[in-house]
Amino acid sequence: MNRITETVIEADPRLPIIRTTRDFAATPGQLFRAHTDPVVFARWVGPDAMDTRIEHWDASTGGSWRYVSTRDGTEYGFHGCFHEVRPDRIVQTFTFEGDPDGVALTTLWLEDLGGGRTRLRTQSLVDSFEGRDAWLRSGMEAGVEEGYAKLERMAADGAV
Repeated sequence: MNRITETVIEADPRLPIIRTTRDFAATPGQLFRAHTDPVVFARWVGPDAMDTRIEHWDASTGGSWRYVSTRDGTEYGFHGCFHEVRPDRIVQTFTFEGDPDGVALTTLWLEDLGGGRTRLRTQSLVDSFEGRDAWLRSGMEAGVEEGYAKLERMAADGAV
């Protein structure tokens, strides 16, 4: 079986889409909980240098969310809506409040690889190639990689 041990982030050359893929030593249920339980989510999301607090979180179909990440006294707000929440797939919007016109539609899939391993894939559609490329230049890659590394450690420690 081909395993992905680091996060792969790809920009689609034909569409303003960012795709990520990573295999975890965790069950689909653990990763689903990590994306739907606000306490667990706040512990792993984003870069190591940031702290996150949940302002609102309703991880159900039709629900909404908002969180704030803080670094060196500066706050960064994010919000969105959950369009569909089920154990193998989450569809939601994502908006960085510093760029309120830059709304992404993100789909997350959890694929059970067996043996306590899961492949997590996401696809984020933004409104333009310029917007997509700005996301990629924003430090998103480091935030995703560091966040997923924290999530991997939490799963190994039984914290999720």
